[in-house]
Amino acid sequence: MTTSTRTEAVNQLVRFDKVQRTAHWMNALLFGVLMFTAIPLYFGSFFGIVFPRHVIQEIHLWSGLMLPAPVLVSMAGPWGRRMREDVRRFSYWTRSEIRWMKTLGRSPLDADKYNPGQKANALFVGAVIVVMWATGCILQWFRFFPVSWRTGATVTHDFFAFAIFAAVAGHVFMALTHREVLVSIFKGTVSEEWAEHHAREWLDEEQVSN
Repeated sequence: MTTSTRTEAVNQLVRFDKVQRTAHWMNALLFGVLMFTAIPLYFGSFFGIVFPRHVIQEIHLWSGLMLPAPVLVSMAGPWGRRMREDVRRFSYWTRSEIRWMKTLGRSPLDADKYNPGQKANALFVGAVIVVMWATGCILQWFRFFPVSWRTGATVTHDFFAFAIFAAVAGHVFMALTHREVLVSIFKGTVSEEWAEHHAREWLDEEQVSN
């Protein structure tokens, strides 16, 4: 059961602790670097505009190798309790949440801490980290793998790279259009009023735990 930290004057609930916020921004930074360096790697005409090719390749490689680190560190040890709880939330789906996804948000839903769209995004990010890390290793150390693996890794890496650009654009758009959720990733809290309208089940859970 998650706990909440309240400031009585403003009735705030902790949505993200410092570990989660740090992991989010470290992850965002790494994705940003990977996306920035992927453009000249995919479109060779961009080489030399900012950095030479070998520098871009090294930055892309080491950023990719580090990509799983923020999530793994944020889940390890006693400091990762909230992150581990949220990962369990992402993997648990009710029938009403599945119906909400199928109807593109038109069906009624008393949402958990995260709505189905947010859960789907989190699962996508987790899958992308695994897939891009694995295929990137195959492409970097290709001599250790058969040609069929290298071909498959190239196609998969490129496909998911385009999917990442689309997902990040959608994620940024949703964040900018939902101000309180955006603010919560900076300060860590949301108001009870927001939770009443957007995360009723989570609010009930928090109230019972206190």
